[in-house]
Amino acid sequence: MDEQRPVKIKVRGLSKVFGKQPKKALALRDQGLNRSDILEKTGQTLGLSNISFDVYEGELLVIMGLSGSGKSTLIRCLNRLIDTTEGEIIIDGENIPTLGEKALLACRRRHFSMVFQNFALFPHRTVQENAEFGLEIRGIAKTERKQIAHTALKQVGLEGWEDAYPNQLSGGMQQRVGLARALANDASVLLMDEAFSALDPLIRKDMQQELLQLQTRMQKTTVFITHDLDEALNIGDRIVLLKDGEVVQIGTPEEILTQPADDYVRRFIESVDRSRVLTAASAMRPLRTTARDSDGPRTALHRMRDHALDSIYVTDRDRQLLGLLEAEAANTAIQEGAESISGYLTQDFRKVPPDEPLHHLFAMFSEKSFPIAVIDEQHRLQGVVVKGAVLDELAKAGEQ
Repeated sequence: MDEQRPVKIKVRGLSKVFGKQPKKALALRDQGLNRSDILEKTGQTLGLSNISFDVYEGELLVIMGLSGSGKSTLIRCLNRLIDTTEGEIIIDGENIPTLGEKALLACRRRHFSMVFQNFALFPHRTVQENAEFGLEIRGIAKTERKQIAHTALKQVGLEGWEDAYPNQLSGGMQQRVGLARALANDASVLLMDEAFSALDPLIRKDMQQELLQLQTRMQKTTVFITHDLDEALNIGDRIVLLKDGEVVQIGTPEEILTQPADDYVRRFIESVDRSRVLTAASAMRPLRTTARDSDGPRTALHRMRDHALDSIYVTDRDRQLLGLLEAEAANTAIQEGAESISGYLTQDFRKVPPDEPLHHLFAMFSEKSFPIAVIDEQHRLQGVVVKGAVLDELAKAGEQ
């Protein structure tokens, strides 16, 4: 995740104790007692303990953990459906735990929309009316809210279903209605609490992909709760992994897989298909040499011979990838008396962005023997991936 993005939500030192003597529970925690010991001694449950993280503007942050890890408590603390015991939750300069009732209500309306696991649709309302509900509560005029809700339904692929009722829809379609309702409210942050957990596995995968496509288009700041590691790795820009109410590790999916913080995380990721999460960037190697478009064929061929290559990637002064020159083509250029290699380049090679999943690369290797070029958004050449590097990266990840 690009940490130069603005921070949308800043969480610092957040703790939540369930019980009537929270200070006593926190004092024991500060003495080094764990959650079980505190419960035994005081009857207080330490739901969250000293949680700190940032959510960046436009990020899809996944908070994950097993049952009892505190993930649902955390998301409800973010919009203060549950009051915190200590700590700060700052969004656009407002510290949510300190807000009065009116200010809190305004903050929620401005900043938070929530999508629940159980869809939370009104059975007697049509799809259109369900999507309009939040706008109706806010007092938005009927004509305006109808148009806003229609646009939101179109965004989630439900155009044409406006007059249907929830019981006429599949589970995936019902969840899309819930998502459309949240989008229609146009809050700055989308909170999704186990939103796809009640769906069948295939529908769940489809919804994950649709969420990613929606995220690509809208760049909505989203906090997504899940207990499913595969889901977290599939959709998250970053993951906050919780255990017993504490943060175990924060990182990108790739960092979680390749740099597990402790044995708990290592056990957590044992069964993951790393080829579907690790990316081209993890297996990328620096180029031994490149050629410039202004080079002559003899210069390019000399570089290939010096580095035992039978082809070479060609870039301009800004390292933008222009093509690939094969040794045979360089020899032809020499025989034809060419002064430049620019007319002898081929585009018959594969190039991928740094975040391309490794499992996509295997088929590319079977098609061509050239190293796969890794390019950034400006088409600049970052490095190459060879088949051996992919296998090596997967083997290293498997040893973590």
